[in-house]
Amino acid sequence: MNFDQTILSLILLALLVLLVWGRWRYDIVALGALFTASLFGLVPQAELFSGFGNPATITVVLVLIVSFGLTKSGAVEFVTDFIEPVADNPFLHISALTFLAAFLSMFMNNVGALALLMPIAIQSTKKAGRSPATVLMPLSFGSILGGLVTMIGTPPNILIANYRQQVTGESFSMFDFAPVGGGIALCGIAFMLLLGWRLVKVRVQSAGLELFKVEEYLFELKVTNESDLLGQTIKQFKQTLESNKMDLLSIIHKGDRFQNIYHYRGHELANNDLLMLQGSHADMDDFATTHKLEMVSAENARDEILHSEDSQIMEIVVTPQSTIVGRTPPEIRFNRRYGVNLLAASRSGSPHQGRLREFKFETGDVLLLHGDVDELHEGITKMGCYPLAQRHLDIKRPAKATLALGIFILAISMAASGLVSIQLALGLATVAMALLNIVPVREFYNGVDWSVVILLGAMIPVGAALETTGTATLLVDGLLSIASGLSPVVIIAFILIITMTVSDVLNNAATAILMAPIAFNIAGALELNPDAFLMAVAVGASCAFLTPIGHQNNALIMGPGGYKFSDYWRVGLPLEIVIVLVAVPLLLVCWPI
Repeated sequence: MNFDQTILSLILLALLVLLVWGRWRYDIVALGALFTASLFGLVPQAELFSGFGNPATITVVLVLIVSFGLTKSGAVEFVTDFIEPVADNPFLHISALTFLAAFLSMFMNNVGALALLMPIAIQSTKKAGRSPATVLMPLSFGSILGGLVTMIGTPPNILIANYRQQVTGESFSMFDFAPVGGGIALCGIAFMLLLGWRLVKVRVQSAGLELFKVEEYLFELKVTNESDLLGQTIKQFKQTLESNKMDLLSIIHKGDRFQNIYHYRGHELANNDLLMLQGSHADMDDFATTHKLEMVSAENARDEILHSEDSQIMEIVVTPQSTIVGRTPPEIRFNRRYGVNLLAASRSGSPHQGRLREFKFETGDVLLLHGDVDELHEGITKMGCYPLAQRHLDIKRPAKATLALGIFILAISMAASGLVSIQLALGLATVAMALLNIVPVREFYNGVDWSVVILLGAMIPVGAALETTGTATLLVDGLLSIASGLSPVVIIAFILIITMTVSDVLNNAATAILMAPIAFNIAGALELNPDAFLMAVAVGASCAFLTPIGHQNNALIMGPGGYKFSDYWRVGLPLEIVIVLVAVPLLLVCWPI
């Protein structure tokens, strides 16, 4: 092992450790690895940002924009209308949702497919009197499995197709993944429907206000003539509350509601003003006594939240790319920045019992928000979170929905027939959606997960350094020495299992980038068909079912489903065994070695 190989191996080891640790976001870690590799000359400075212009990176961006356009226009709403009639039958309900998630994920980003269907799944299970946990894990797994079928279904497929283009001069086409991916998806979904959903751990869980028990920390107080707060501005009053670890949600002054209090910071508190406050019962009692405020009732506060005509409440789930992850409400000045009130939070189905000011947001947390209808939806978009209730914005636009669907089908047909490249087809589709205002120009990039784009742009040059430094050959020699004497079938299974295992703790795109050159070089050393090995990496990188951190979809359902870390093993481990047993024969038949 020479100097370059040693340094690159150490960089990759540090990369893996930091990604598993999760202390910093994966895009930041990937950038750190890229810059360190360039500092040691492993990635030429002239090629430092070559990954951002790579066709794979551009394809992922275009897929995300087109997926956002399909969702924004309401095009995918056409296929959700048949969910409600089957909600009373658990098997039919789970079947409909899982197959629908898989179908949508074949042609749009699977995270977007889950975000679209999750509110529908939650609402329909609530109406049927069942816990959302019964459907959310099958829904997530179905969306992941569906992504295996086409090149644009999941980033690893795009990356593998791009890598094949680089090393052989010819890319995989749109539906080259279908024979193997489709068979795996069908068998995986069959397992989930026949056995998997019965293995899901369902805990006693309510939802909404019942889960959060808002009456325990929402209170309505009236300002009296004797109060020392009379004449104090709302800005000053907010500072007083913060020192007492409480929050002001709204004020009613002479019948007029001040919903967004930051618009009324100069208002002076007057006699009989009603204050909606948030805090613990003990703190509220002391505060009311000290400042001579009259306690109205917690029930009034609860009714005010439920039945106000000027505002609404909404549950949202924190996504991996959300700007609030890893921070507390005071650190980001939550209420002021987003124009909404944070009423409560829960993690893994359990409501947070401590002070909300000290709550550090994590991926999968469910938050209960309250605010003006328009500002609430705007705040959710700014946070980069997903609502857990079906959105009734501007998505019911039949003309634009039909137009968006037609543009998408035309783009896919052009790419599948070989008339144009997938990048050009999707690029034309995005421009058409913008020109026809299907995706408003100001929202053109709202659907792009920039952390994934940064990850790809940073990791592609690092992956290329595996080959230019000879590190990939070194790793291949080591693996072959371990697997010497084994049949090619066992080696393919070995590559598949290793890739699946790594993907359970790393981002799937990073896994594909690291494993593709290793698999290709193993095939070359054994003089076997490299396509079978690349397809094994594509399957393994996308099949992350053992942990909530292996795939964004698994993280998103953790809070709404009330799942624990160990719950994923109960269903994911037998599912991954099924996938290995199905994938290896399909790989050998469809891509003979």
